[in-house]
Amino acid sequence: MPSLSLLLVAPLVAAALAIVVKPYRRFVGWAGVVLASLSSAASGTLAIQVVRDGPVSGRAGDIWRVDALSAMLALCIAFVALLASLLGPGLADERDDDPARTRRFRIFMNAFAFTMLAAVTTGNVALMWVAVEATTIMSAIVIPLDRTKASVEASWKYILICSVGIALAFTGTVLAYFDFVSTAGEVPGSLNWDVLRDAAPSLHPELLQLAFAFILIGYGTKAGLAPMHTWLPDAHSEAPPAISAMMSGVLLAVAMYAIARWKVVVDGAVDRRFTTTLLIAFGLASVALGAFSLVIQRHYKRMLAYSSIEHMGLVAVGLALGPLGTFAAWLHVANHAIAKSASFLLAGRVLRRYGTTEIDDVTGLLRAMPWTGTLLAAGILALVGLPPFGLFVSEFLLVRAAVETRHLAVVGVVLLLMVVAFVSLLGHLNRMLYGDPPPAVATGERRSWPLFALAVPIALLIVLGVALPAPVDALIRQCVASLAP
Repeated sequence: MPSLSLLLVAPLVAAALAIVVKPYRRFVGWAGVVLASLSSAASGTLAIQVVRDGPVSGRAGDIWRVDALSAMLALCIAFVALLASLLGPGLADERDDDPARTRRFRIFMNAFAFTMLAAVTTGNVALMWVAVEATTIMSAIVIPLDRTKASVEASWKYILICSVGIALAFTGTVLAYFDFVSTAGEVPGSLNWDVLRDAAPSLHPELLQLAFAFILIGYGTKAGLAPMHTWLPDAHSEAPPAISAMMSGVLLAVAMYAIARWKVVVDGAVDRRFTTTLLIAFGLASVALGAFSLVIQRHYKRMLAYSSIEHMGLVAVGLALGPLGTFAAWLHVANHAIAKSASFLLAGRVLRRYGTTEIDDVTGLLRAMPWTGTLLAAGILALVGLPPFGLFVSEFLLVRAAVETRHLAVVGVVLLLMVVAFVSLLGHLNRMLYGDPPPAVATGERRSWPLFALAVPIALLIVLGVALPAPVDALIRQCVASLAP
């Protein structure tokens, strides 16, 4: 399909252009923005095609296959990649006098976007694993864009922990594949997830349970689920804001996508309570760790990183709560991608003005940067689940799903932890917004186009919170249907 080809080729062309043009020139950045816009438009076209006509496949046969869930994740990835390309080093109002630094960002940011898009548009579970592993490599190279001891250590920690996690996911994939081959023999498309799903009732339940345990821990490491989360706060806080936006906004969702795909296969062979129990356990642990870590945070970028752990925990819980919970989980993924990417990019503007990530050293933000402060406040309010933002709707639906499936204990724990996160984030935000800015910090900002660009995701959050558009509702409903055993 032309749309699928454009979706995948555009970031590769942008990366290749940044490689060829040396030293970096500003037109390379703008060309990257144009290509990211084309990729984003292609993802929207794919989503429309899927809703209208069902899953679409690429010319390479079963290697590339896009159903509703793939289309939704691709739409989120392409949108966040567009924001990162537009507001990253070398463009916007960032004064970057190091062409080599900017060139490295442009190369690996686009390669990072391609690997995530490849992970969610391939129907082959082995290629999905390869693509998820490639996301680690591409993002790890650009985490220490500013080479400090902390950023290099964060990058190595990220590589080591996530590589171990991905190795565990590979082990689970191999176990499930060999069980399929020993049962059904060598058949075309034996590594395609829909073939595995259809064959699941004939597979060995005990072996699939073991495989899913490896897969959940492996991809859960990449998703930042507790207790495998230890790499996430360091990597997300030390990375450039645009990369932090991509990692927190959509990379974690890609890992949750892989878990959801395998959950359907395993549910076809074993009692669903097995996957449900594991997802709820890891999900609640992640929500608890994220919420209580927010209480003691002193750095606003680490604060946003721990918020991501909390939200991925909510997604994991939602995937365990039946069709309504699954609907809430993927709606939450879309809302979180928009809110978290905007918040990290806004945090980057604060860091450039104040020169610190310490919450206590950022005071009077509304006086020093009135537009940035207002938009950041909106992003944080969205993340804590206040109306009229979209995360309020997805969290409400998640709680409702827990009630309808009679997971009343889960309801109580989730609501309590959400209150903890709510109070903590609002307390930190309040200290940053009010008071007098430090004497060395300049006040005032122009109403420049980067601020208008950052207002777009905030507006989208309001739209998703006030009235869920019919096309979005139809797409997510098809996501739920695509994950039915």
